Amino acid sequence: MPEPLTVGIGLRPGTPGAVILAALRAVLGDHGIARIATLDTRAAEPGPREAAERLGVPLRACTAAELAAVAVPNPGRYPSVAEAAALLAGTGPLVVPKTPYGGTVTVAAAH
Repeated sequence: MPEPLTVGIGLRPGTPGAVILAALRAVLGDHGIARIATLDTRAAEPGPREAAERLGVPLRACTAAELAAVAVPNPGRYPSVAEAAALLAGTGPLVVPKTPYGGTVTVAAAH
């Protein structure tokens, strides 16, 4: 069985847990998840907390400064959240690049 992934998520404020879970399923399929990481202000919202709880994994809150310090392979116009969070909270390289879902969630994953 493959090693569970560390998932970084970027999301719009107020994104429900069900939408986050749908994004994770759509992008990662049945791949195991070890933890979820995101921007600290989003981690304080109900949606990410619910998604992590339903998956039975920890939710890591990363500050904007921590995320900004991470070099990401696919930089955009705005500072990275999904890729930076996955790399910051993971133990290995990025294996799923940032992938948008439904205009509300962006998912990336690292080992």
